Amino acid sequence: MKEIAARRLPTDRRGRLVRAAMLMVLVLLALSFVRLVTHASDLTSSGTFSATLRVSIPILLAALGGLYAERAGVVNIGLEGMMILGTWFGAWAGWHWGPWTGVLVGVMGGAAGGLLHAVATVTFGIDHIVSGVAINILAAGATRFLSVVAYTNVSGAGITQSPHVNGTIGELTLPVLAGGRFFGLKTPDFLGWLERQHWFFVSDLGALGKGLTAQVSLLTLLAVALIPLTYWLLWRTPFGLRLRSVGEHPMAAESLGVPVYTMKYIAVTISGALAGLGGVFLVLEEAGIYREGQVGGRGFIGLAALIFGNWRPGGVVVGAGLFGYSDALQLRSNTSIHGLLLFIAIAAAAVGLWFLIRSRVTTGVAAVVVASLVFWWFAGTKAVPDEFISITPYVVTLLVLAVAAQRLRPPAADGRPYRKGQAQ
Repeated sequence: MKEIAARRLPTDRRGRLVRAAMLMVLVLLALSFVRLVTHASDLTSSGTFSATLRVSIPILLAALGGLYAERAGVVNIGLEGMMILGTWFGAWAGWHWGPWTGVLVGVMGGAAGGLLHAVATVTFGIDHIVSGVAINILAAGATRFLSVVAYTNVSGAGITQSPHVNGTIGELTLPVLAGGRFFGLKTPDFLGWLERQHWFFVSDLGALGKGLTAQVSLLTLLAVALIPLTYWLLWRTPFGLRLRSVGEHPMAAESLGVPVYTMKYIAVTISGALAGLGGVFLVLEEAGIYREGQVGGRGFIGLAALIFGNWRPGGVVVGAGLFGYSDALQLRSNTSIHGLLLFIAIAAAAVGLWFLIRSRVTTGVAAVVVASLVFWWFAGTKAVPDEFISITPYVVTLLVLAVAAQRLRPPAADGRPYRKGQAQ
């Protein structure tokens, strides 16, 4: 029986990968169809996909940070505050010693926030939500105080912003595929040429490849590399098995010799470090300086992406990408947002049909009704009100969470208080 189970696990994993790949293809096909019908070229342009990648990274890093903490049984509402600490310390160190030092110090700032959360929740048993909210408030106040101390009478800075960070991180463009340089020589831009042909699906696929391989920041590559690293660490190593066992059943883990407190401390500190890295990304890749309020709720959105992703790295990537795409699109043009209505109608109709086939009539009918209303909105208008455009990413996030909520399975001991030797 054990041999059969061992053979079944890789097969199930391959099946999930195949289904995920098929879903991605269907989504791109639908977007390509909408692009042709509405002439909203920004729906699948390389610029939109490039912006999606850039906007998604801070959310992705916050969500990965939350993944470590919650897999160890600690709810981390304080991701927002840890990102704020990352922005301030990253900008301050980057101003003094350059961007890569800023990355390191920003990560340490976020890790300090995570360590504080671990002390409060693990050692003193404070409610996880209360501790997280306190860290968010404390981080905002502490960074204002530090700005007063560090930037008063500094040219180009003040109590709400830092001086400009010295230097840049650097970027990479793939040769031949995206037009990068090879030994100093300019190479062809095959994917860009493919995009300019405006063919159905093929050009959209080329635009996707171009957006993900042209002018990609080295910090972005580091963040993307953390995705498979996180999966390998949590699901393929003894350390990951111990950490996840702490989040599922700490008493059982303790009985097997797992140092529960130590694992929680490590997980929450890593969580803060990754959130801090997300904050550093905002400074170095979007603004070049620290500004008060620049995190803008991305820590909370990262938490939403974590929940949508069912506490798994692959799902986290999809959740962060969905918000990033809708956010990037609303920065491009009104025509694209109007075209997105048609895509939402098609997607909602497909979801409704799927639920009806699976005999979940109530949910299926609700999805079909939503699809009909959105299509009516699309057909009866030529543009989307500006007031709605600005909230598009948040609306998309709420809709996706509403659909995903029916299949969620958080770690069994997530958020539960634990004391050594105490029965659950």
